[in-house]
Amino acid sequence: MSTRGNTKANVKSAALAALAIGALAVGASDAATESHRRARQVILHYTFSRTEQPIIVLGDSITEASTLPRSLCDHAVVNAGLDGASTVSDLGTWLLKGLNGRRAAAILIALGTNDALQGRKQEEFKANYGSLLAQLRGATDHLAVVGIPSVEVRGRMPPDYQAETMKRIDAFNAALPALAEKGGATFAALPPMPAPHTIDGIHLDAAGYAVWEDAVLNGVRGACSTH
Repeated sequence: MSTRGNTKANVKSAALAALAIGALAVGASDAATESHRRARQVILHYTFSRTEQPIIVLGDSITEASTLPRSLCDHAVVNAGLDGASTVSDLGTWLLKGLNGRRAAAILIALGTNDALQGRKQEEFKANYGSLLAQLRGATDHLAVVGIPSVEVRGRMPPDYQAETMKRIDAFNAALPALAEKGGATFAALPPMPAPHTIDGIHLDAAGYAVWEDAVLNGVRGACSTH
């Protein structure tokens, strides 16, 4: 491979390492990320054990870093964002174990950014997402899916990597409405984001969260109509 080719590959690898949505900070190690995720999973298990009929938002670190309200129409809102989560994280098994037979008022799934960053193929994404919906369908009467936010050329996100990632995000978003319908879920569309809407190309800033959180809350309001 030429020096030019090596340089391009190195830039892309560095961008992926620095911008991976599961990282706690630029340069955070995989071990630190895994330790953080495990600790958070334990805390969430405690939360589920004392919460009846919660509204659960299941996602990655975009969810984890959000400032969702503590309650909605008298249901506790549980932020179940897990650093680094994707459709291959077996979140359905983990969540059902945490609920331990209890039902949720609503479960909204907010995943896909890590799948796009990691270069996951469309068919694998669809199969994984469909399996997750099938797992969770029996745990709630209100299952929902929210769209995946766009990424920007910002911070350490180079233009070529942003373009590749956006191709996957656009394809994933195009597939989500049909996946949701097949899985017995409602689809919460994510409106176009303002520019800019991230702090680093991926993680949302205040303007981005204003749009994202509104879409998430609209997606779980179905639980309020039967309360």
